[in-house]
Amino acid sequence: MPAVSIDHYENFPVASALCPARLRPAVRAIYAYARTADDLADEGDADRLCRLGDLAAYREDLHAVLQGAAPSRRWSHVFLPLADAIRDYRLPGAPLEALLDAFVQDLTKHRYLDREELLAYCERSANPVGRLMLHLYGLDDEQARRESDAICTGLQLTNFWQDLRVDTARGRLYVPLDACRRHDVPPASLLAHQETPRTPALLRELVDWAESLLREGAPLVRRVPGRAGWELRLVVQGGLRILERIRRLNYAMLHTRPVLGPRDAWPMLWRAWRM
Repeated sequence: MPAVSIDHYENFPVASALCPARLRPAVRAIYAYARTADDLADEGDADRLCRLGDLAAYREDLHAVLQGAAPSRRWSHVFLPLADAIRDYRLPGAPLEALLDAFVQDLTKHRYLDREELLAYCERSANPVGRLMLHLYGLDDEQARRESDAICTGLQLTNFWQDLRVDTARGRLYVPLDACRRHDVPPASLLAHQETPRTPALLRELVDWAESLLREGAPLVRRVPGRAGWELRLVVQGGLRILERIRRLNYAMLHTRPVLGPRDAWPMLWRAWRM
């Protein structure tokens, strides 16, 4: 599940000290897979067609290891460890495929009509990570999946509102268009980083939405075993803390990007303990 920094695939719990040692190679392998695909979609100077071609080739390597075959040499440093994790933990292929679908979507769809469309994207871009972590921990019942999805989607939305300035500079707008209409905020103003008198109310609604999902999924922290449960507590508190910072900035995400720092550690630890 995405983790405390709420930034890129550093949101992922990258085999931290709280992760059981036996699971760290698998967690690192899943992280490397997601991070590399994310970089193919976003980093560097390649054009869109080249990025789509790279992701198609990347998917071919995924299919190879899912079928027990050798991947190409291009990303062998990613797919050989992933193949070990798939074999050792019987990881399902569907979440791994879904992540690639989301990265392709990032290159082909830059507007979302309503919450339902955005949630459908989160089902591919965020929730698969939580589902894979649940699989590693052997916690895969319907309630756990539902709460994991709520946490992961809440963190993805938090990342969107935190990165509003960054994403709109790339021409991507994750704010639902129907919410823009309801608050009378032109999407063009968000893309141009121009705040209107109604922009804070729009963003307040979106921040409240993200918080409600994080709190909906929070009971899962008491079911994830051992130190991993404490890591998940910090994951949730990290997301809530970012939302708190956004509120303190009066929702000025078009002009600044809130981040967590050392001063946030003790409040997060205290709140995690209280969970």
